[in-house]
Amino acid sequence: MAVRVELYTLGGTISMAGSRGAGVVARLGAAELIAAVPGLAELGADLATHDAEAVPGGDLTFRRIAELVAAAGEAVRDGAAGVVVTQGTDTLEETAYLADLLWPHDAPLVFTGAMRNPTLAGPDGPANLLAAVRVAAADAARGLGVLAVLDDEIHAARWVRKTHATATGAFRSPDAGPLGQVIEGEVRVLTRPPRLPALTVDPAAFEAVRVALHTVAVEDDGAQLDGLAERYQGLVVAGYGVGHVPGALAAPLGTLAGQIPVVLTSRTGGGSVLRHTYGAVGSETDLARRGLLAGGLLSPYRARVLLRVLLAAGADRSAIAAALAARR
Repeated sequence: MAVRVELYTLGGTISMAGSRGAGVVARLGAAELIAAVPGLAELGADLATHDAEAVPGGDLTFRRIAELVAAAGEAVRDGAAGVVVTQGTDTLEETAYLADLLWPHDAPLVFTGAMRNPTLAGPDGPANLLAAVRVAAADAARGLGVLAVLDDEIHAARWVRKTHATATGAFRSPDAGPLGQVIEGEVRVLTRPPRLPALTVDPAAFEAVRVALHTVAVEDDGAQLDGLAERYQGLVVAGYGVGHVPGALAAPLGTLAGQIPVVLTSRTGGGSVLRHTYGAVGSETDLARRGLLAGGLLSPYRARVLLRVLLAAGADRSAIAAALAARR
């Protein structure tokens, strides 16, 4: 008996059409995407399709992804073996991580997309979609949470990052590596990290919560931080290296940390912020004394997603600190 896989299309490069001279736009629906994938019909999967929303990845919202996760959950409860979501890759590392925080099911929820649109030579969308459906239908992928499947690699949403603007191998997990691969059509899972309990949030609650992201740069005067606590409910700081900022920013950040949760992360793209190695003003130890919360291995983008989810769920400072500690 064929397993059922639900496919939700959200636009992005994988679904673009048009001429290169005039600029490509999202036009292809789920039926057209499926028709362009050699070998998909031979998988034996019963694909149920949903043209959810044809927008660039940059126009997706927390509420929209939370609603999609809820719809995907209903499909799983109704018997689907797994779910595939196609979207623009610009925000895939954030939306997949958001979905992972909210996904309570053993069935795989797989995000995929494309780096080369269908008007170019060698578009990667069909291969990525084929691999994503294979993973969504595979027993081996159960219990892994939300996944990103691109370039025949299986990545955990909690670690994956887009590391290149145009390369087809743009998606990497710098701190952990892929969980597995699709090899000759076989889904091979090489490692199984433990899962954390899913968080519960009303999608409408995101409308009342805003989290800012401040990336520290040389000679940063902190002017962008003025009045921030009046406009935002939380802040993520992308600091230098292991979690450092200019000394002049230490006091303003400490003041903000007394008003709203402030999470310290690294802008480097890999590795963890430290907690107690350096002691100068503006170091990770100094900032911790001033009330900033260590983001550990979380990238600035994932830390922002997590903090907004926690705030939307009504978490207080101690609950936020505990959630960060569990994920560092």
